[in-house]
Amino acid sequence: MGDATENKERTHLTRAKRSPKICGTNYPVSIGFIVVNEFCERFSYYGMKAVLTLYFINYLQWNNNLSTAVYHAFSSLCYFTPLLGALIADSWLGKFRTIIYLSVVYVIGHVVKSVGAIPDVGDNTLHITLSMLGLGLIAFGTGGIKPCVAAFGGDQFEEEHTEERTKFFSIFYMSINAGSVLSTIITPILRSDVQCFGGDCYALAFGVPAALMLVALVVFIAGSGMYKKNPREGNVLVNVCRCIGFAIHNRWWSPRNSPRREHWLDWAQEKYPKQLIQEIKMVLRVLALYIPLPMFWALFDQQGSRWTLQATRMNMDFGGSFVIKPDQMQMLNALMILLFIPVFDMGVYPLVSLCRVKLTPLRKMTAGMVLAALAFAAATVVELNVIKTVVQPPQAQECLMQVLNLADGDVSVRIPGHSIFAEPIKSYEDPLGYTSLPLNDSHRLFQIAVTHHGMDYSCDLNLTEHTAYSLVIHSDSPGITCKLVEDQITKSEHGEAFLRFINTRSENFTITVGGAAFYVPSAYGISSTKAVERGQYTSVDSISDSKQYNIDLGLLDFGASYTVILQQDPDNLALKKMEDVQANDVHIAWQIPQYVLLTAGEVMFSITGLEFSYSQAPVSMKSVLQAGWLMTVAFGNVIVLIVAEGAGLEQWMEFLLFAALLIAVSGIFSIMAYFYTYVDPGRLGNEDAGNVDVLKKEKESICKSDTPKSTRI
Repeated sequence: MGDATENKERTHLTRAKRSPKICGTNYPVSIGFIVVNEFCERFSYYGMKAVLTLYFINYLQWNNNLSTAVYHAFSSLCYFTPLLGALIADSWLGKFRTIIYLSVVYVIGHVVKSVGAIPDVGDNTLHITLSMLGLGLIAFGTGGIKPCVAAFGGDQFEEEHTEERTKFFSIFYMSINAGSVLSTIITPILRSDVQCFGGDCYALAFGVPAALMLVALVVFIAGSGMYKKNPREGNVLVNVCRCIGFAIHNRWWSPRNSPRREHWLDWAQEKYPKQLIQEIKMVLRVLALYIPLPMFWALFDQQGSRWTLQATRMNMDFGGSFVIKPDQMQMLNALMILLFIPVFDMGVYPLVSLCRVKLTPLRKMTAGMVLAALAFAAATVVELNVIKTVVQPPQAQECLMQVLNLADGDVSVRIPGHSIFAEPIKSYEDPLGYTSLPLNDSHRLFQIAVTHHGMDYSCDLNLTEHTAYSLVIHSDSPGITCKLVEDQITKSEHGEAFLRFINTRSENFTITVGGAAFYVPSAYGISSTKAVERGQYTSVDSISDSKQYNIDLGLLDFGASYTVILQQDPDNLALKKMEDVQANDVHIAWQIPQYVLLTAGEVMFSITGLEFSYSQAPVSMKSVLQAGWLMTVAFGNVIVLIVAEGAGLEQWMEFLLFAALLIAVSGIFSIMAYFYTYVDPGRLGNEDAGNVDVLKKEKESICKSDTPKSTRI
């Protein structure tokens, strides 16, 4: 049955007309459909992924560690599934039908993901179920077509048109980066600037990538009649696995007195040809070098998770009305990769050569790993400054407290057994910050003493662990009243400000700030705390029981928490604004150095790694090494998943740990590279199986390849 299908495919190929050429060139018209398909597909993938971490945190209400873990689990799955895609294409369906069928799965995944982001559809459990199902289908779709699309584009060219094919790959990968740049700019805007269902419009942010993936599928199908469709050639990866399995089995079950063989793979000679065995040996030597490489990807892929979360706690204002979104910073990598490739090829590498330093491929990769480690060292420095504005949440058997004195004079607060709040607190004084108060239990009842105008008063406080409080003290007939209020100390992941009002006046107030409405009862009533878009609020409507006022709140800045006191004033509505949690004062531009270092590392590591892999593999084994390369990306994301869920470190310590691990791994890799011997796969067939043509050791040579220069695959 399989042979008949393959013969039918070969007959169809023989009879098929060649695709018409573009404007009399040697470029087939069919590649236009493939390039547009790839642009739309990459827009779809990177656009969805750009907002994914914030979706987990803000929509599904997951914490940072769980969100990071699921993000990297999804990324990892996207790089495991290419093995299935290659198996399906080579063994059953062929590249064309694999792209069609798995693109349908891809579109369905996007639609399911978008439906899961609609608040009116079911409860949170259904949203999580649809989201995970959608991500699973997307991972199978994008990973499954990943090894097929570029190769299918290359199939459209005649064998003699190698130069045109090389230029096509450059255009192909430019479309990848263009899709990535545009999507990481547009989808965060759709998420935050378009409001739907009473909040950020994640349904639209996922729906547009779904529409682009549908366009990609339609465009690809539209070119069907022009494609050159090569028949299935059998799965090389399966043959390699079978050969290795046979060698291991044969060696294990061979008699003890069997003659020794030079290499353990030589035990497969009874069944497999010597050239295949020698080719597998070459591939295994390269795959051994791949073992340390996942650590680079563990750092690289945190741009969309940990670095995005870091950006949410920074000042994103570039002046005027230009405010960048935290998830838009990822576009820097795609933009800079387009700039850095020619800069390194025509500037950096020639300058290094003039200094008589021989930059072999493996040395470039080692340097790339060091640059990525330096990027995380820079991220550590940024994080240490970012957390200065963050109120660290209280630990177990501990709470936080600040005092707001709204009385008509100084007060002193004494808590039995503790020396906090030792100094008198002035009336309407800005709070000095939160103070940790040990409870020695999950909750505790304190009876505190408050001194006002020489008189002592007592207040009962029932405190609970892991909670931050404001103790509001105000004058009341016949003395002093205490109110204990729970505070919002966690910064908004959107960069919003938190706001609440305390009303010392005798009438009730309704105050509208942006899109948030606050009801503030009279007689020291306290409104609920609400998130407000960052901005200048110089004209705010305040409606009392008898009169309408206009108040000026000034700037409500990124990540801050404010308490606004409505004060007694017979002629006007006076107010006092207090900053409970400091605003984000580290500008997001300080992330640029870490992006520059990481992108430079990507150019030296990833692009060079692809070139090295292709140059060191026989033609028949290039797909095997491609699969191995993608697996390093997958395992890199697994490393992040383990650290995010298991280490439990503060963020700056986690960044520093990753930097140190990559430095250590780069040292191991450099030692492995020193002992690696380059080979010439093209001359394999002319040599004896045991005497592979040795070119030179790594310290004496540079290997080159015409592999397309891009890393967004």
